[in-house]
Amino acid sequence: MRAARLLCISVALISLAGCDNDTQFSDLKAYMDEVRSRPTGVIEALPKFRPYEAFAYSASTLRSPFQPPIKVDLTKRQKGSKQVKPDETRIKQFLEGFNIEQFQMVGTMANPSGTFALMRGAGGVYRMKVGDYLGRNEGRIVAISESQVDVVEIVPDGEGAWLERPRIISLKEKS
Repeated sequence: MRAARLLCISVALISLAGCDNDTQFSDLKAYMDEVRSRPTGVIEALPKFRPYEAFAYSASTLRSPFQPPIKVDLTKRQKGSKQVKPDETRIKQFLEGFNIEQFQMVGTMANPSGTFALMRGAGGVYRMKVGDYLGRNEGRIVAISESQVDVVEIVPDGEGAWLERPRIISLKEKS
């Protein structure tokens, strides 16, 4: 028993003696000597930062750069009418606060009271009937079929009058 213990201790001492090789850690000792030789107590000054300048985006009323530009031929351009104008006294519906481009027709429903279009947009799916308004340009639904919704928008013509612009929202299949 004593011989086994003596053998274990001697093996441990021999293995520890082999770990005392200074050539293995010469790069580490050189780095530590270089770090110790640096002056202590010196802190580098922080870099100067320019103060933040706020930016006001002034092009928010212009055409979105993600939509194709509309080519207008001034000779063939429709003239607006003074009789056509939006009803300023009408109470706005919820879906008039969103752009009409974001709405998609996803289906129809019918019951004894009429036919309804299912429109996806503005964070949900909405049931619309003829006479409901949609979009920011006074878009009124004038007809609903199984494949499309016909909308008439009232837009300014740029010369102080108003123009009725028809728009068709087609059924989006596989949605």
